[in-house]
Amino acid sequence: MELKWLEDFLSIATTRSFSRSAEARNVTQSAFSRRIRSLELWLGAELLDRSTYPVSLTAEGRAFRESAEEIVRLSYQSRASLGGGKSTLPQASIALTALHTLSVTFVPRWLGGLRQQLGPLGSRILPENYALCIQALVEGGYDFLLSFHHPSVPVPLDPARFPCVTVGHDSLAAVASSGRAADWRLAGRLPLLQYSRGSFLGLLTSLAQAQPGAPETFVAHINENSMAEAMKFMALEGHGVAWLPRSLVAPEIDAGLLEVVAPELPMEIRLYRNANRSRTIVERVWQAAAQGYSKNA
Repeated sequence: MELKWLEDFLSIATTRSFSRSAEARNVTQSAFSRRIRSLELWLGAELLDRSTYPVSLTAEGRAFRESAEEIVRLSYQSRASLGGGKSTLPQASIALTALHTLSVTFVPRWLGGLRQQLGPLGSRILPENYALCIQALVEGGYDFLLSFHHPSVPVPLDPARFPCVTVGHDSLAAVASSGRAADWRLAGRLPLLQYSRGSFLGLLTSLAQAQPGAPETFVAHINENSMAEAMKFMALEGHGVAWLPRSLVAPEIDAGLLEVVAPELPMEIRLYRNANRSRTIVERVWQAAAQGYSKNA
């Protein structure tokens, strides 16, 4: 078994494409395919389901991915410590997928706290929408998922395989440009900046709009990509009311640029883990996350 076979496997586990991985690994596609097949023969297991498009990992491939990541990391770390070269890999690393907003507002501070407690810690982060974050965690390529949570929105994860811990709190706030909010109130109905159908924050917005005291609205704009960051700038430019995580708009609220126009909807910030991924650093991060929140709660 050769180290480059493992690196090839990790590449295609990420790209899901033989051609893209072959190009990234600077080999022909046929040579790349032979190396992947050699790894499968050495392991005695099929790692890839080639009948799907894009190619997907088999159950064996998902189970082996974490081992491959750790073997590659330790190999380069050992080589560096023995004087054979400079390692570009940290002592330990986690793979995290998170909602776009949390990647901007929560993840940098949270990772900083972990590094203070655990020491040097590398990270690989995938910011995505809720559905793709769930998919990334389930497919086995990521250790953790960070997401907002509200008890009225079901989570499509088996709690035995994907346990969770609360690591923070936020709220969904209806905000409008301070220069326009008063005029809209006089008109009696506020223009709503709406998320695309089925989006996670769109579901939470429906709950928030149903609360007592929420303003009457009409849809003025639909944001098809459902990124809260884009909705924030639409609200700042006076296009309407947007329901956004308070952590995302707190500076603009404090500066008087945005005004909260409805009761806020409380949300938890939850960390989910893939119980099948159990490297030492994963266990340490999991314990630190739970203990850190309990101390601050």
